[in-house]
Amino acid sequence: MADTIVALATPTGRSGIGVVRLSGGDARDIAKKMMSGSTAALEPRRARLFSISDPETSEIIDDAVVTYFKAPASFTGEDVIEFACHGSPVILRQVVDACLRLGARMAEPGEFSLRALANGKMDLAEAEAIRDLINARTTASVRQAVRQMRGEMSHQLQPLKDELLDIIVVLESALEFVEDDLPDSNIDDISERLNAIKLKLEALAATFKTGRLLREGLKVALVGPPNVGKSSLFNALLGSERAIVTDIAGTTRDQLHEQLTVDDIPISLIDTAGLRQTDDVVESIGVERSRRTMADADVVIALMDVTDETQTVNGFEELDGANVIYLLNKIDLVDRETAERIAQAVGGEASQMPLLVSAKTGDGLEELKRAIKEPFIADDAPFSGWMISDARHHDLIRRSVEEVESSIMLLKQRSSEEITLLGLHNALRLLGEITGETTTEDMLTRIFSTFCIGK
Repeated sequence: MADTIVALATPTGRSGIGVVRLSGGDARDIAKKMMSGSTAALEPRRARLFSISDPETSEIIDDAVVTYFKAPASFTGEDVIEFACHGSPVILRQVVDACLRLGARMAEPGEFSLRALANGKMDLAEAEAIRDLINARTTASVRQAVRQMRGEMSHQLQPLKDELLDIIVVLESALEFVEDDLPDSNIDDISERLNAIKLKLEALAATFKTGRLLREGLKVALVGPPNVGKSSLFNALLGSERAIVTDIAGTTRDQLHEQLTVDDIPISLIDTAGLRQTDDVVESIGVERSRRTMADADVVIALMDVTDETQTVNGFEELDGANVIYLLNKIDLVDRETAERIAQAVGGEASQMPLLVSAKTGDGLEELKRAIKEPFIADDAPFSGWMISDARHHDLIRRSVEEVESSIMLLKQRSSEEITLLGLHNALRLLGEITGETTTEDMLTRIFSTFCIGK
């Protein structure tokens, strides 16, 4: 029998309620020892108020609502106890310590979900969806995670795995019982069936670009020389006065990071130090950090001042190859005709002309938001259907497509069944790794280490 684990299932810090979770064969006995003096029984799936005591001193820790989930009808498939206490960190720590003294041990990251997987309560893709649901930053990413948590990945893959297994059985039977080679009609039929599987897998893999965007979002960096309005634009996009704004060049010496959402796309917005040569040691460190951020960002917004006609996009040579949006800020200081003329002059031979924006008035901000997302989405409603959002899933599907393609080619070349079957078995194994049927213990450990402790 697996040992009993305990962890705080709610975030650390003060709150109205905090939940401590126990799971394992001794969970019920541990809970009963902490409810000394109570004659009421723990009934499955019935929440009741009990006084929780320290098992060594018998002093009351708290009055808590205790819920018992009897195996196998629980999240983990084991006996589970949940203590819903007042959300003081001191109280919650005392409850956890009491459980530890009574024989439980601290849970590892994701260990509750790992036990649910081991006990057949969910597959691996569904368990990963729990992590994604907890980490979701937009309503669209919540919808995607909920769909996967309810088995959408398995629903999509199971018919393909069943079809692949049927084809494997046909080829294995031919290998065992048919002395002559398979007739051309059979080979053509198998090739068509494999090609249909390949096309469906490719369609799934093609959703990854948008799915990854939905799950991970974009890193967007604001760069440019001092006093072009980076911090003002940073504040305008956030809708709050997050960055200090002054007329003094070099006010921003270190990076500011904030989160926002643009049409259900999570954005990590970074305000960087102004790019210039400086003898100030602190500012020079900030400039160097700005250059590193530019290299890592998904989108770089290169700001220029519309009142400085000496600037050109050629001043951002180091951004060659990056996804850059050139921006002329402070258009509230000139008329529209002048701003457009300067944009033409500043853009020069560039294929992308600078956008016109006023961080002060908000003019042009919506156009800027559209420009940020457009290179990464296929259409105006990218999140309406289910899609692959996990890089591990995408890699396994892509590799399974390659294995199926290889088997189709070998069939057409009239290679032996043994060689053809190798690729099909590999494809079936790779698809099984997505939902956990063929995943190694090392891989499971690596996946569940990304979960929070209480899940």
